[in-house]
Amino acid sequence: MTLQQEIVGNAMQMAVVSLQPGQTVYCEAGKFLFKTTNVTMETRLSGPSNAGQPTGGSGAGGMGGMLRQAMGTAMQVGQRALAGESLAFQYFTSTGAEGTVGFAGVLPGEMRALELDGTRAWFAEKDAFVAAESTVDFGIAFQGGRTGRSGGEGFVLEKFTGRGTVIIAGAGNFIDLNPADFGGRIEVDTGCVVAFEEGIQYGVQRVGGLNRQGLMNAVFGGEGLSLATLEGNGRVILQSLTIESLANALKKAQGGDKQGPTGGLFSTHAG
Repeated sequence: MTLQQEIVGNAMQMAVVSLQPGQTVYCEAGKFLFKTTNVTMETRLSGPSNAGQPTGGSGAGGMGGMLRQAMGTAMQVGQRALAGESLAFQYFTSTGAEGTVGFAGVLPGEMRALELDGTRAWFAEKDAFVAAESTVDFGIAFQGGRTGRSGGEGFVLEKFTGRGTVIIAGAGNFIDLNPADFGGRIEVDTGCVVAFEEGIQYGVQRVGGLNRQGLMNAVFGGEGLSLATLEGNGRVILQSLTIESLANALKKAQGGDKQGPTGGLFSTHAG
């Protein structure tokens, strides 16, 4: 059953989802806005992959099933805790008639509904996830330690598999690109990546060498020492506003700008 949804608004968009009787959508804690009275709300630690699994009957088989389910839930919660994600999900199910639920991201910007057909997974930056059908599985993907740590971002990614609709959000405006249209590779600010399809190779590289120009880029260019690299053939979604630039703009407006004229490497903002 396809999720009926409409994304409305401009500077701060929201997703209005219409649920058919018995249909379920889930969201990360903090992304829910409103619902009609015939939509039930339940908070669970388990993700959608085992949220509806039976707990088993009596006897050893039942106890074994309960133990496996408990261990699976504990592993999911542990992964989300390591990733800094919400520990619980909220599930919304329409009962008796069509129901309506509203969701939004946490930053001013766009939202996007992605349709998964079961052939390709989608990866998104941390906190991009807003809501999804119960047929879409939410997971955590850990990038290679060296790749993620060198860039300061991208070490932890959200991973969506299965079939159905998943709704993501970002800051500013979105642009869709395919690296294949630009020679197979694009390089972007690490904070600009929102999401990309499975098949895209995501990495982090140093900006220039340890020479005069490389240091000029890092110190005065405002990009730090690394750029994200995206290679392959598939959809990539970028955002025009990074959380770092938004935080620096707010601090500057409040008279708390500690960055000075150099930015980049010598920025003293709290990360």
